[in-house]
Order: sequence, then C-alpha cells, then structure tokens
Amino acid sequence: MRVDIVSIFPEYFAPLDLSLIGKARANGTLRLAVHDLRTWTHDVHRTVDDTPYGGGPGMVMRPEPWGEALDALAPAAPTPGGTTPEGAIPDGAIPDGGSASPRLLVPTPAGRRFTQAMAHELAAESHLLFACGRYEGIDQRVLDHAATRMRVTEVSLGDYVLFGGEVAVLVILEAVTRLLPGVLGNAGSLDEESHAHGLLEAPMYTKPATWRGHDVPEVLRSGDHGRIARWRRDEALLRTAVRRPDMLAALPPESLDKRDRAALDRGGFQPPTGHVAK
Repeated sequence: MRVDIVSIFPEYFAPLDLSLIGKARANGTLRLAVHDLRTWTHDVHRTVDDTPYGGGPGMVMRPEPWGEALDALAPAAPTPGGTTPEGAIPDGAIPDGGSASPRLLVPTPAGRRFTQAMAHELAAESHLLFACGRYEGIDQRVLDHAATRMRVTEVSLGDYVLFGGEVAVLVILEAVTRLLPGVLGNAGSLDEESHAHGLLEAPMYTKPATWRGHDVPEVLRSGDHGRIARWRRDEALLRTAVRRPDMLAALPPESLDKRDRAALDRGGFQPPTGHVAK
C-alpha cells in the first residue's frame, strides 16, 4: 500500500518509524511518505492560512497550496481529448483510471465516524492520501475540486475536536496497517479482538495464575477448549452490554443463539429481539 501524508507539521509523524508500522515500512508492505504543505507555498512567510469569508474566529487553510500539493501527489489523468475529467466521484466509487487514483482522507469533526469496518475498507485500497487540516479547517473548494478526480472521504475519530488532523492520521494508519497481510505475526488475533464480530473482546489473562490475591478464572486453566470458547463469548456479550449497549442493540438478532441470550438474561440485559439462532 502507498500512503502520502500532507501536513504543516511533518515531524509529528516520527512514530511511524516505530513498532510494526516501522517494520511494514522497512519491508515494503507500506510505502509511506510525509510531505510538508509549505513546500507548495510561494511567499516569503510560507503562508498557508487566511481569515474566513463571512467573518468569525480563527483562520482557514488557503486553497492554493493544497491544490498544488494534491496536483503533485495525485496528478489528474487527462481524458482522450487532453482535458481533466470533471464531475464529482461518490465516496466509495471507483473513478476512471481505477487504482491509479488515490483515496483522499481528510480528518475533520464533521466527517464520517471512523470504525473497524472503515479500517477494513481502507486496508483494501492501494493508495491513501491524507490531508491534515489545522485551524478552522481546509477551504471547502479544495475538497470539492479533489472530488472531481478522486474519491474523497472526510473522517472523524469521534465526537470531539483536536488541534489538527495529525493525531487522527496516526490512529487511522495504525488501525489500517495492522490489517495488511503479513503485518501481524498471528493473523488469528484479528478474528478474536474487539469489534471483529460486533462485540468487545473478553478479558485476557496470562501467568502467574494468582497475582496480588486475584486469580485467573478457573475455566481458562481447565484445558477444556469448548468451555473456554463459551466463557469468552459470554464475557464478550456481557462486556459489550455494559460498556457499549449501542453495539449490542446493533447486533442482528439471528447472530445470537439461545446460549447467548441466556448469558445476557443472567446478566440482566435484554438482547435484540427477532429470530433466535439455534
């Protein structure tokens, strides 16, 4: 996968040389480059922002440097007549030229909420291009123009506001990179973790069996893989019910069997109604 990041703080991305992302870069699984937006400014002050039209507090990032940055990193493919194709490309659609065009991701509190499902979606892309906004954001015309030649996704980590998009890019990249083939040493981890099947992960334990008066649950030391699987499923259901009732409510009713429903009932929780799996 190719990844390009544009920011006025390229130093923010030094952690991308560490841990498994660093290894993915070293072995070529992830071809990542960080670019300073001010490279595409032309005044002595390397200006990237200005006051907003219509008034109001804060500053807005100017369209000129962003336009040049996107032109450099994702050149528009000419049509047979030699002109740039126009007409917005819907989010998630494949533009003319297929994989040659990147997916532009713009972190913003006004975007689609980032989820594990979106991480899987992005992991299937061949080229991701991140635009890190600052201040009050990027001039909307940059995104509107970019949408005429590439897929544009405005994405939010959650219902809060950050100083800029850099932190969000680090989070998104870590979630996406770990899904790329060969990045995790044990690919089975992906199938058992939180959000893999609409539930939070059950509690995890390691040695010693007793620590400061707290014991590892007996079932996990029993060697009975059937009981262990059932215990983990029950604990995942109960943890989700307590911490993320919205996730429990979103589960398809047919995904829960009678034992699932019995576990929730014992915990005092109402499972989603509908067809019951056997």
